[in-house]
Amino acid sequence: MFAKAFRVKSNTAIKGSDRRKLRADVTAVFPTLGTDQVSELVPGKEELNIVKLYAHRGDAVAVYVSGGNPILFELEKNLYPTVYTLWSYPDLLPTFTTWPLVLEKLVGGADLMLPGLVVPPAGLPQVQKGDLCAIALVGNRAPVAIGVATMSTAEMLASGLKGKGFSVLHTYQDHLWRSGDKSSPPSIAPLALDPPDLSEEKGSVQADATLQGDMRHLALEGEEEEDEEVQQMCGEKSQSEATEDPSVGGLNPDPTDSKTLQEQMDELLQRCFLHALKCRVKKADLPLLTSTLLGSHMFSCCPEGRQLDIKKSSYKKLSKFLQHMQQEQIIQVKELSKGVESIVAVDWKHPRITSFVIPEPSPTSQTIQEGSREQPYHPPDIKSLYCVPASMTLLFQESGHKKGSVLQGSEVRTIVINYAKKNDLVDADNKNLVKLDPILCDCILEKNEQHAVVKLPWDSLLSRCLEKLQPAYQVTFPGQEPIVKKGKIGPIDITLAQRASNKKVTVVRNLEAYGLDPCSVAAILQQRCQASTTITPAPGAKDSLQVQIQGNQVHHIGRLLLEEYQLPRKHIQGLEKAPKPGKKK
Repeated sequence: MFAKAFRVKSNTAIKGSDRRKLRADVTAVFPTLGTDQVSELVPGKEELNIVKLYAHRGDAVAVYVSGGNPILFELEKNLYPTVYTLWSYPDLLPTFTTWPLVLEKLVGGADLMLPGLVVPPAGLPQVQKGDLCAIALVGNRAPVAIGVATMSTAEMLASGLKGKGFSVLHTYQDHLWRSGDKSSPPSIAPLALDPPDLSEEKGSVQADATLQGDMRHLALEGEEEEDEEVQQMCGEKSQSEATEDPSVGGLNPDPTDSKTLQEQMDELLQRCFLHALKCRVKKADLPLLTSTLLGSHMFSCCPEGRQLDIKKSSYKKLSKFLQHMQQEQIIQVKELSKGVESIVAVDWKHPRITSFVIPEPSPTSQTIQEGSREQPYHPPDIKSLYCVPASMTLLFQESGHKKGSVLQGSEVRTIVINYAKKNDLVDADNKNLVKLDPILCDCILEKNEQHAVVKLPWDSLLSRCLEKLQPAYQVTFPGQEPIVKKGKIGPIDITLAQRASNKKVTVVRNLEAYGLDPCSVAAILQQRCQASTTITPAPGAKDSLQVQIQGNQVHHIGRLLLEEYQLPRKHIQGLEKAPKPGKKK
């Protein structure tokens, strides 16, 4: 986008209200940034300008400039960070790695093709189509480009890492970068599992050979003529040699296994398939798109440190593997719409499913990794309480309570029973009835009942008493002191809304009341639902955020809250809005 010079339309300072709006937008788009980091990125008093410009292709872009450097740019109402910002916050976006020689092509306006990716041992970051991603070079985690993923990680792997992976928007050394102080990327040490930095070892024969072998992966789009040196290096290693090399393609085989790589991948594929059917796929999910089975269920069942790649198996394609599973009568696959296959039936009593032993989950897989939450989520203990109002203080003052005292239901019951017995109010002829003295009359009877009702059964007396008390509740989070609040705790509210584009969205509110971080929940749902998610301030609620997911995702949200987070159903409102099986979302 900024490969060529752009034309500046205006350059103006941003006023205070616009700064606050920009901070809110940054918080919503980049939820992993803390409050201090957002304030640092969008300063309150330092000079901050908005530059409106036209890119060389005519795109209208708004660029936010702080301290002489462009920090953010806005295109079609979407906010993007520049490389200057990413150097300060290198973990802001999921980062993919490529080779140093690729950078020149990206600066020239090329998009990044999947064969140019370097797959680390831990596997590729999990992203969805349309997600914003950073691109770094081998040996340095400082991003040198940002782009939009053209497919999900699952689709990348299913394609065998072929085709265009990212539409590149902005790079180090492009004209947007040149509008700043033109500083170079900082040196940020790669993670322990990143490949070694080959860019500094070109004099080494071994490193040069490895680089030349892997340079066969370079396949960039956007320029008609490839550099002759790159073409020559691509031919240094034959395709057959590269396929046999376990270090190429990110297969990550089990080093303790004596089986061939293909046999290992076949076993891993079947293991993830059976694990997904036994633990993740429910009858209510059917019919289930085969692509959803792979992307939402099978990949998440892959053991830590391994990477599922169907291309490396003997089946080569997901459809062929599922046909094999259908022949074993484990599943039934049908083409419900032209060219789109779905699983319509599963035999959960099949011996291969019933005999499958679920592997012990690793500690990291049991932990919510998104955002700042690093501890497994445990639902709070919620108790209904009752607060004594002014109109009922006479009834409770004998037991040492006053206006505003908070009591449990059992305590209220005991106090009322003791009051009735102490004041000789139990009917002598019928022990199930209680005579009403003036205090009880004033506390629990309506005005039109004052002279008409003289006795009440125990259950009616107690229920009326509870109804007259003000509601309160106590929330206790694991390892924390109980929190008592007046009123009733609002449920997690799930609603469906229709947007201007006539598309449905699912909105989830009040997660914070149950100790759930909306940003973490949004990140999980984005992966589970394979749909875009946004976080916005909840209307009419102070300091509360709502999560919005594209499409009707009530079923996925319900499973997350009920099955994984173990929240009681009574605290969740809107589960009945889930689409009926077979109905289009």
